[in-house]
Amino acid sequence: MVSSSSSPSSSYEVKIFSECFIKPQTIAEKSNEPYHLSPLDHLMLSFQYIQKGLLFFKPSQQSDDATKPKDFMETLLQNLKDSLATALVHFYPLAGRLSTLKTENPRSHSVFVDCNDSPGAGFIHAKSELTVADIVGSKYVPLVVQSFFDHHKAVDVDGQTLSLLSVKITELVDGVFIGLSMNHSVGDGSTFWNFFNSWSEIFNSQQDDNNFCLKNPQIFRQVSGPLCRLPYSPLDESIGQSESPDLKERMFHFSSETLRSLKSKANLDCGATMISSLQSLTAFIWRSITRARSLSNDQETTCRFAVGTRIRMDPPLPANHFGVYTSLASTTAKTGDLLENVLGWAASKLHQAVTEQSSEKIASEIDHWLKSPFVLQPDQFSEPNLVHMGSSPRFDKYGSQFGMGKAVAVRSGYNSKHDGKVSAYPGREGGGSIDLEVCLLPEFMEALESDQEFMSLVSSS
Repeated sequence: MVSSSSSPSSSYEVKIFSECFIKPQTIAEKSNEPYHLSPLDHLMLSFQYIQKGLLFFKPSQQSDDATKPKDFMETLLQNLKDSLATALVHFYPLAGRLSTLKTENPRSHSVFVDCNDSPGAGFIHAKSELTVADIVGSKYVPLVVQSFFDHHKAVDVDGQTLSLLSVKITELVDGVFIGLSMNHSVGDGSTFWNFFNSWSEIFNSQQDDNNFCLKNPQIFRQVSGPLCRLPYSPLDESIGQSESPDLKERMFHFSSETLRSLKSKANLDCGATMISSLQSLTAFIWRSITRARSLSNDQETTCRFAVGTRIRMDPPLPANHFGVYTSLASTTAKTGDLLENVLGWAASKLHQAVTEQSSEKIASEIDHWLKSPFVLQPDQFSEPNLVHMGSSPRFDKYGSQFGMGKAVAVRSGYNSKHDGKVSAYPGREGGGSIDLEVCLLPEFMEALESDQEFMSLVSSS
């Protein structure tokens, strides 16, 4: 679990006031047929739900009108429900449940989304006596933020009984938090944020029209049957779950100027021009966390990160193609080599790992799994001395506004956090700045905060 700071927010409860399910406003013709999971979707079934959300200030209220705050929330909740029902027409698999298609001779199984036998997406209204300052003003992300999301600790296979999408609206004293939990086997981060922004687009349009034209309408696979057949039923497999140790979670801000400097240094170090700002920052945080862990020079450390594969497919797929299109890239080094060499040495290793993610390599790995399929257990996904860079600053995470202006902050839930997990978000001010959400064991976080080289590049957001 992620430990809280000593801020007062840790003592406040989040109380649920209402729960319901939201169905698509109309039934799309294609939702009458099963939405079959791809081989990569099947591999994601042992992962936890994606949990990301946005924190907003409530619009300012006139002090002489005591009914306005209540009216605002009632109107907001109804508009959120109405626009969600319309958004689900465009993202119809998110209103379904997972099910298994079984065949005989030969015996096989394949998972699909059943959009007909489902009550819809979850919708929860909750309240808390917290303020926006309690969340963003705390040195460490408060533990209570985990309560802003539904499907706590849920694994994707649970999608046969749990909603594939659940929205939790938490009303604060002076703000609103909109937390989304989405089953990772039906969509990746690109699909998640495209849905979030499309929902906001529909909300802001105030058009109760299923034919509303989205800026980035989803494109779905055109298939009429299972995309893979497995010798076992994935939804019947047991997924081992272990409690995460107590972690400290903190947001670190890096300005656009700092990132330009890091990128310039990394490229200069290795006489190149192809290393990106994100690769340079990832190399920097990998070195910093490794130094904070005080590993011996002969110990190995791994940096792993998700790579979007839509543009790497042959032919390339558009960014708004619904589903899971990511691969994991990683590189390993001896601690001594990582810390004794220059920043560009680590950044070039990360860049090489990215360039190796070709369509041929991705297809080969999927083909290998199909020949010998297995259930990926969480302990198989972990490595000692790991730094895992997740999410992406390229996702438009501040594009969703819901009539409340630009969000104050992005925050995430409990799921998929471990020592060394780092998530990259765009900085609120834009311009290429980046916020890193860093999760570490307390002693490693303390060492990182005492690292002058690291902290000298961190700026206030």
